[in-house]
Amino acid sequence: MNSAEHVAAVFEQRRPFLLGLAYRILGSRAEAEDVVQELFIKWLEADRASIATPAAWLTTACTRHCIDLLRSVHKSRVDYVGTWLPEPIHTTHQDSPEHKHELASSLSTAFLLLLERLTPKERAAYLLYEIFDMDYAQVADAVGVQESACRKLVSRAKARLGSGQTRFQPEPARQDQLLSAFHRAIASGSTSSLTAMLAEDVELCADSGGKASAIRETLSGISSVLDFIAQSLHVYWQTCEWLPCEINGAQGVIIKADGVITASMTFGVDEAGRVSRIFIMRNPEKLAGLEASLLLQ
Repeated sequence: MNSAEHVAAVFEQRRPFLLGLAYRILGSRAEAEDVVQELFIKWLEADRASIATPAAWLTTACTRHCIDLLRSVHKSRVDYVGTWLPEPIHTTHQDSPEHKHELASSLSTAFLLLLERLTPKERAAYLLYEIFDMDYAQVADAVGVQESACRKLVSRAKARLGSGQTRFQPEPARQDQLLSAFHRAIASGSTSSLTAMLAEDVELCADSGGKASAIRETLSGISSVLDFIAQSLHVYWQTCEWLPCEINGAQGVIIKADGVITASMTFGVDEAGRVSRIFIMRNPEKLAGLEASLLLQ
């Protein structure tokens, strides 16, 4: 392997980690991929003789780029039309650290939304320390602060997240059971078998970005959510193609109409295994990434 090939190989070995980190910080697959591609160019142009530990250098460069980018995108999320949700990503079961339970649960839509409570530096520090198991000294270097300040960032992040930082991930069999119950309810319009599977304070929200028809306000409470499933989703989706698919580390579904992906749906669950959050993605720009990843299978 020549020098250029070796340089590229070092980066490619680290690419999955960098993509996973960037996606969790930004909540956008497209933005994460852009960050990593820009980082690749920066890596090729770097004075590598002065880089003692490539992995640490790449992690630091990725983290700081994401922090800067997150500051600028926060305003666009405030001005977003309707509810903003993280861009859904298709994940697959593999024997790799990325698909360990802890990492998979940190990809969930519910958890990524929770991270929106944090400042960019708090979010990066929390993820590096709590999810990627880096020590405070490593996190401090990556974020660009003193170790004492890093500890405060992580502590503040934990306080802001509160009990929400506990991530509940049902067993695969339970996930399949929930998805089947939703499918029956939407296909038939009868929600009787679904009632016991929902938390009393369940919420349903949809992200259209103003580019597709969808509810703009979050529905709260089991009665409102069941009525919406029976009266609206039943009408819209009963004849659509229903494709179970692993999305953001758990079982979700892709909805196709006339062969085109028009929606995806994922769930958040509580400690009792009941559905507490229902997330519907309708924004065609965000769904495009899901379609592209399915074509690569």
